[in-house]
Amino acid sequence: MSITGIKGMNDILPGEVETWQFLESTARRVFALHGFSEIRVPVVEKTELFQRSIGETTDIVEKEMYTFVDKGGTSLTLRPEGTASVMRAFIEHKMHAADPVAKLYYLGPMFRYERPQKGRYRQFHQIGVEAVGVDDPRIDAQILAMLSQFFDEIDLGEVELQINSLGCPECRPAYRRQLVAFLEARLGDLCDDCRRRFTSNPLRVLDCKAAGCREATLDAPAMLDHLCGGCEQHFAATRAYLDDLGTPYAVNRRMVRGLDYYTRTTFEMLTANLGAQNAVAAGGRYDGLVRELGGPALPGIGFAMGVERLALLMGDKDRISPPPALFIAALGEAAQRRAFVLMHQLQRQGLRVEIDYQGRSLKAQMRRADKLAAPLVLIIGENELAQGVGQLRLMADSSQREIALEGLHEAVVAELTKLSGAGQGA
Repeated sequence: MSITGIKGMNDILPGEVETWQFLESTARRVFALHGFSEIRVPVVEKTELFQRSIGETTDIVEKEMYTFVDKGGTSLTLRPEGTASVMRAFIEHKMHAADPVAKLYYLGPMFRYERPQKGRYRQFHQIGVEAVGVDDPRIDAQILAMLSQFFDEIDLGEVELQINSLGCPECRPAYRRQLVAFLEARLGDLCDDCRRRFTSNPLRVLDCKAAGCREATLDAPAMLDHLCGGCEQHFAATRAYLDDLGTPYAVNRRMVRGLDYYTRTTFEMLTANLGAQNAVAAGGRYDGLVRELGGPALPGIGFAMGVERLALLMGDKDRISPPPALFIAALGEAAQRRAFVLMHQLQRQGLRVEIDYQGRSLKAQMRRADKLAAPLVLIIGENELAQGVGQLRLMADSSQREIALEGLHEAVVAELTKLSGAGQGA
């Protein structure tokens, strides 16, 4: 009986992984342009970290975490999101002592036990950004503009940036009381989860995907109408800076976030191509999180993107592994040994080279070179070895010429340069 993978935890195969590499390399390049540095944190943390940061009444903590007790009796959890882990590392290593402003990004797997569906899995991957130490709305606008730049560069198609404000600890309590009263009058129309949590986490009711809950809360009070002066000014300034940068956005008055730590600016990048689960990136401010986790009272803002969803949306784009620059077809044992050495030497010099490992006929080796889309094939046999030469074939037109094996790297590079020039001129 064969062993299969765990449901909701997927293999990323050749032919798929190239899209992931493209997304990751684009993120690294764009984020670096904006002054962000990579941080890597463990996939396992103490459970308390997520209970304190995410909130004990959230779906993630209540239902979705992979939690276990280790041999030392400590409760551990596979990280369900990245922000809490990055903040833990920021505090533990006193990164604020070296620089009060930290601009960080991360890439890696997260884990949530939920029903696998299109673009949503139990092991999923995120690319995330965190900026700590700046409360100026210009950092909000910069991060949103950077996110928009990333989506422009991956050429995903139509996506929409939606923004909102969730207020702060000064203005949210009064709004929360009004929202609870509103929901209490409509309990009969809410789902079981929302009836259970409408007093402990009323904002989450506005984010419920159940049709009855969405219908019942269509005219729910909006946080935007209850912002204090500081939050109102911050949100207005963020929008003004986005306008200055020419970054398009829409204000979504119903938007909430599923984690307790969010304050003020919140945002999502949405697509119409994923059904109900239409967010491909989301985030916001978390000005009280660092202090809540035992660090200094520093503001923060960040976002995360789901790589599986992005890769799914880009699935029709042609991103295959680059072909080898050269395939060496060798005939006879001596030629095969020489081909193996030549391949190694050329690889050390920066060329991607493939050979045949099975001693097949020249015809079979040429078919293999064609399948790999190699533009050049070097053919060597006993006669060629004796003369120190090979036959270099141009696969596009089957033309062939003799070249010396000495100085092979320079000859191949020159031929590739000519091919590149011809392609650009075509």
